[in-house]
Amino acid sequence: MSQSSQFALLAQRRFGPFFWTQFLGAFNDNVFKTALVTILTFDALSWTTLSPGLLNNLIPGLFILPFVLFSATAGQLADKFEKSGLARCVKLLEIAIMAVAAIGWITHEVWLLIAAVVGMGLHSTLFGPVKYAYLPQQLAPEELVGGNGLVEMGTFVGILLGEVLGAVMVVHQPGGVQLVACVTLVIAAAGWLFSRRIPHSPAPEPGLKINWNPFTETVRNIGFTRRNRMVFLAVLGNSWFWFYGAVILAQFPVYAKDYLHGDHSVFVLLLTVFSLGIGAGSLLCERLSGHKIEIGLVPFGSIGLSVFGFDLYMASVAYGNTAPVDLAGFIAQQGSLRILFDCLAIGVFGGFYIVPLFAFIQTRCDRKHVSRTIAGMNILNALFMVVAALFAMILLRAGLTVPQIFMATALLNVAAASYIFSRAPEFLKRFWAWLPLRAIRRT
Repeated sequence: MSQSSQFALLAQRRFGPFFWTQFLGAFNDNVFKTALVTILTFDALSWTTLSPGLLNNLIPGLFILPFVLFSATAGQLADKFEKSGLARCVKLLEIAIMAVAAIGWITHEVWLLIAAVVGMGLHSTLFGPVKYAYLPQQLAPEELVGGNGLVEMGTFVGILLGEVLGAVMVVHQPGGVQLVACVTLVIAAAGWLFSRRIPHSPAPEPGLKINWNPFTETVRNIGFTRRNRMVFLAVLGNSWFWFYGAVILAQFPVYAKDYLHGDHSVFVLLLTVFSLGIGAGSLLCERLSGHKIEIGLVPFGSIGLSVFGFDLYMASVAYGNTAPVDLAGFIAQQGSLRILFDCLAIGVFGGFYIVPLFAFIQTRCDRKHVSRTIAGMNILNALFMVVAALFAMILLRAGLTVPQIFMATALLNVAAASYIFSRAPEFLKRFWAWLPLRAIRRT
């Protein structure tokens, strides 16, 4: 398999339309959410009396709440029904949600916009099991790392572009909020058009009887995921990454404004650098793994998450500027490049961490239950992200600064990694085997 083969997948119908469908979904999520967070951070008094810090942690929490409630049902649907048709239905739902959001933007009704946040969370909940169960159906085992790398790269580039576009459009004068309302509708429609090109992907268990009770099915789904110990520990590792990322990213708006003393362009820069790091790390996984599923990259990624998370705290403490700055002014400040490098490195090592975990889960679980396994993972991801929002809000209430939250999260990552790798020593064994192989390949 050639090094460039993962990019060749983009030209193939079995992967290309699916890639752009999921890319536009991630893109639209983040145009909408970032526009909302930005306007509520930098123009809060015109919209609500709630504090920006509270809203910046509340909105991501509400977005992932549907993952907790409906992931088990979504997993059953993805195992029972053909996936391309299901993807098209989900994209039609996205168009309807963005129409509701457009009304909220135009009328300045914050709670209507927050309802749309929950709606987009439901959209992502329904698409998640389809997204990751589709890949092992359409890709050969040796293509899974490259395919997952492209999906993760596309997701985080979509996040990056969405965050940049959302933050820039919403503050555009005149008519920024109207512009956001129109653009999000157009992106949703484009995603639906691409979904019409996704090839037929048969249901693995069409005779499955749906349990519509989300609570009993959630318990059963998590119980099923736990049957395979290694898969369950990989799922826990995946969920921990979303806890870590949710805590870090939720602080960026207030961090940029109150600690770096930047305008919204500094906030956009932080998001850009972090997302580019995730994309680069995801694409590098195929090269570093030798074009196979290499779980030795997971401990390597975890080390980087702690090292550079802690250094982000140290760099923030050392940053001395107290005067308001724009993008150019921030970059000119002493210590700014160290902060940006830490954000980039956290993203790169996050890519090293997450891509092999996805491929490992897809190949180690029962083929007939891939969607429900992914749904179980999404439930845990959502629970971890809800806890992340609560964790950050509790620390803020306790008087910790945003840089101190970065430090606490980096230290907590050491504890989480120690637990997972002690219970699943295969990850560390592969890490110690992978290191000398990398040294040999470089010589």
